[in-house]
Amino acid sequence: MEKLRMESLDKVTENVRKIAALFPNCVTERKTFVRGGQYSEKSKTELVIDFDKLKQELSDYIVEGAEERYQFTWPDKKKAILTANSKINKTLRPCREESVNFDTTENLYIEGDNLEVLKLLQETYLGKVKMIYIDPPYNTGSDFVYRDNFTIDKDEYMENSGQSDEDGNRMVQNLESNGRYHTDWLNMMYPRLKLARDLLADDGVIFISIDDKEIHNLKKICDEIFGTNSYIDIFNWAKTETPANLSKKSKKIIEYVLCYQKNKDKEKFKGIQKDSKSANGLLNQTNSIGVLKFEANCVKTSIDDGMILKGMYGTEAYSVELLEDTEVCNGVFIKPVILKAKFKWSQTNLEKELKNGTTIRIPTMKFSPSYEKKEYDAEVPSNLINNKVNVGTNENAGTYLQELFDGKKIFSFPKPTSLIEYLLSFNDNEESYTVMDFFSGSSSTAEAIYNINKKNGYNKLKYILVQLPENLDISLKYAENNNQKEIIMNAIEFLDSMNKPHTICEIGKERIRRAGAKIKSEHPEAQDLDIGFRVLKCDSSNMKDVYYTPADTINMNMFDLVDNVKEDRTAEDLLFQCMLEFDAPLSSSIETMTIGDKTVYNVAGGHLMACFDTDVTEEVITEVAKLEPSYFVMRDSSLANDSVAANFEQIFKTYSPSTERRVL
Repeated sequence: MEKLRMESLDKVTENVRKIAALFPNCVTERKTFVRGGQYSEKSKTELVIDFDKLKQELSDYIVEGAEERYQFTWPDKKKAILTANSKINKTLRPCREESVNFDTTENLYIEGDNLEVLKLLQETYLGKVKMIYIDPPYNTGSDFVYRDNFTIDKDEYMENSGQSDEDGNRMVQNLESNGRYHTDWLNMMYPRLKLARDLLADDGVIFISIDDKEIHNLKKICDEIFGTNSYIDIFNWAKTETPANLSKKSKKIIEYVLCYQKNKDKEKFKGIQKDSKSANGLLNQTNSIGVLKFEANCVKTSIDDGMILKGMYGTEAYSVELLEDTEVCNGVFIKPVILKAKFKWSQTNLEKELKNGTTIRIPTMKFSPSYEKKEYDAEVPSNLINNKVNVGTNENAGTYLQELFDGKKIFSFPKPTSLIEYLLSFNDNEESYTVMDFFSGSSSTAEAIYNINKKNGYNKLKYILVQLPENLDISLKYAENNNQKEIIMNAIEFLDSMNKPHTICEIGKERIRRAGAKIKSEHPEAQDLDIGFRVLKCDSSNMKDVYYTPADTINMNMFDLVDNVKEDRTAEDLLFQCMLEFDAPLSSSIETMTIGDKTVYNVAGGHLMACFDTDVTEEVITEVAKLEPSYFVMRDSSLANDSVAANFEQIFKTYSPSTERRVL
């Protein structure tokens, strides 16, 4: 059987494969040398790109060297791209005790560095996320920025940044005095957006909240990553009704929401539903002259009963010709009305509107027709987002969260759920889809989705939230002012009252729990609402190093080689790492079965089956094979004896030859 890879997707190899499919002449081979033990070296052949040939394929001249051209660059940009492409040996471990409705929910809350998590999700969720909303650090000079040096020594990190928790969380305060002020922020954002693009569906949309400090740079990197043709707009959100007097030039009311669509289509975004019943005129000066025929008994009027002769009518602005005599009786034209004028509609569109229940009126002898639709299409949203479209402010969100957390103010500048609900409504249809927020902070996105699902009456949307477990004690140490310190202290005291670690994740999870419970208590009709979430935590691989580097065993205790799985890992830990590799959504149903006293997991109704027990017999293998799963996984050392190992392949060939069998 083939062994599982048990590491994130190798983006470089994948990109080479894609280029090879388009330009096979641009792919060549080279030999490299890798360390194969303490004393030996062995060569390795790999496919690489001949960039000179690729440049020639993409232009009629070669762009290189110091030749002037339009570009946007900064120090370490190439390293940021390399960071996005490099693979990692990490996994996501389930945490049942911190979850809500673990076995039935389709929502995910993932704790960990979002760059690592985005890499781990690349295969399973590739092209499957319909919408991404993120509210990243704003680079105000005091925010913490993720530092993505995966090989940095912990002591070196502590020396460089002066801050880290016991898990070595990589965050550094990006002070404005720092000579790399914009550079560090760009290097943090670029690889994350690059990976996020791959997760978006073809028609998927990303919304990014940002202020004026980095909006220009953010748009440039988004233009590069998503393409200028994918740009939708910069929406302007009125974040406050009481702006601070911090500037002598202007009061800051607006923050921005940058929007891109992976492949921009012709579908309209939906804004506010127009419900006005006022009449709209059918005449329009810019249209060419046309003829419309209104059938008998379909046009209402205030004209007195009687015959009306054909001829010229109209207003000061419009000439209208009645082409044939008509007649009115009891407020309705009982004969056809045929008019010649500058109309907005064609005859086909008129008939379509009448079929949809639109009311047509010709109120006076001027013969200027108007219409009232039974239901208006949602208007395309304007790029101003404020209370006129029922979107609240930071103050609204802060007040609400203070009430939710027993009167304690424990968040600075949270986003109102109404903002995220409004953005989600742009793609309002009946289909279910996944929303992702990988800077989830106060978890407003989760509550926004609960509110939308409650309104729709079914679990239309599901979410994936990702958040680094930022240490609040460190945040308190670097707080800028007394107000910020007070808010962080409130959060720490609240977590102490619940005996929880001092991290932003614990606050976020509790917010989701309380918001879900509040909706259920206030809306008895919403008892089927999915208010649960599976907690997963990004951690080192479940496998010992020997799994990845079997040659590097010269100084290892040979007893460690009996099992290549780390001692502290559970069967469920192994299962979720397998789910990542076999394209099984992490929210998939998991059925635990007992076959011949062994525990067998059935994921997504037979998509993946796994058994991690020892001494697995032919009886167990046979019963699993009879269920014909798409994939079956077991541990390398699980089979009871050599006889079972010898018959393993034959059993599957007999009962389920199409099942892919793997070991770890």
